[in-house]
Amino acid sequence: MSVFVTRRIPAEGLRVLSQASGCRVQQWDSEEPVPRAELLSRVAGTRGLLCLLSDRIDREVLDAAGPGLKVISTMSVGFDHLALDEIKKRGIRVGYTPDVLTDATAELSVALLLSACRRLLEAAQQVKSGGWTTWKPLWMCGYGLSDSTVGIIGLGRIGQAVARRLKPFGVKKFLYTGSGPKPESAAEFGAEFVPLTRLAEESDFVVVTCALTPATQGMCNKDFFSRMKKTSVFVNTSRGAVVNQEDLYDALAQGQIAAAGLDVTTPEPLPTDHPLLSLKNCGKLPRWLKWVAESAQRSLGLWSAADWPTCRAGQPAEPPQAQPAVTCIVRSRWEGQVQD
Repeated sequence: MSVFVTRRIPAEGLRVLSQASGCRVQQWDSEEPVPRAELLSRVAGTRGLLCLLSDRIDREVLDAAGPGLKVISTMSVGFDHLALDEIKKRGIRVGYTPDVLTDATAELSVALLLSACRRLLEAAQQVKSGGWTTWKPLWMCGYGLSDSTVGIIGLGRIGQAVARRLKPFGVKKFLYTGSGPKPESAAEFGAEFVPLTRLAEESDFVVVTCALTPATQGMCNKDFFSRMKKTSVFVNTSRGAVVNQEDLYDALAQGQIAAAGLDVTTPEPLPTDHPLLSLKNCGKLPRWLKWVAESAQRSLGLWSAADWPTCRAGQPAEPPQAQPAVTCIVRSRWEGQVQD
């Protein structure tokens, strides 16, 4: 049996895949995405496919693979690059890796928030360009977390991890929104479940950690930003399409909100001449920055590889809760419209 791996992954993952499943492993041995034509060629006749978020697995790929394809495992937290409806029709099992980047993403969310609210990137550039000439009491002043209100969109694994890290900064109040209240999760932070509009109006800092769904696509738009405080900071580490980027640009450029920190956009990467990149009050980091930890990379590789023998044996670790297209997802959790 053969499995095609669409990118260079940690050696531990390849070892587990080869030994545990007893199959032939073919790999696109590069840090760069596999070219589309190469993917269509190499996937032909395979039983398993281990892909990444940058690989669009649609009907064309499934047709190229043929009826023998039984398992798809994606080395990612997200899965919107998979044509789940088509995959369901063909009875293919799917796995993904939702938990391994929780801590790393939460840490990056806090880093982006601090960078944006304290104007760190802007200040560093001033030092490099000679803009720092003497002490000025109000120069480059930002906003602090102490005694603030933080709004979290999507109080799932990552949202909770973000709140857990922000609480020691002296945050006065946590608000959250989503598909419904989560009293047990919220109790740790004394967080209050509120409508999206109220979260926008009352939060000093907004952190987006929800999943991309039809309900959340474009959710952070002109109306949302118009409700935010002029001193507020917006951070998105979920999916780029949750935000209407033109509306975000207008809000930042016109001073409707103070600053933003992003590690996700549409498209990725952003063109270097994109309007958002021209703004001093918008910090954009590469999406993959949260992957740099060696432990996270190793975990992703091992977890994705472990997915294959589990699915092949027909023993899903946890059945999906609300998405019948996915019949084998390792440590999955589906939570309605807004989740992490």
